[in-house]
Amino acid sequence: MPSRSELPGFLPRKKLIKALRKVGFEISAVGGKGSHIKIVWPPTQKSITIPTGVEKHALHYILKEIETYSGVTWEEIKKEL
Repeated sequence: MPSRSELPGFLPRKKLIKALRKVGFEISAVGGKGSHIKIVWPPTQKSITIPTGVEKHALHYILKEIETYSGVTWEEIKKEL
């Protein structure tokens, strides 16, 4: 898990979702409320909600959930950005 100082200050949601798709996540057709999008890790069907703008503090918690549910690390995601 990277420290917050290693994360970008802001990451566009489209860019993050594109990278997450490349590492194996799927976009859920059902779920995500308003401007939020729900992504699903297929092997376990665990879902994570991504807000519109992903700022540093939110990105930290999203990455923590991603690593817990899927084992996918920030380094793997960063390669796909």
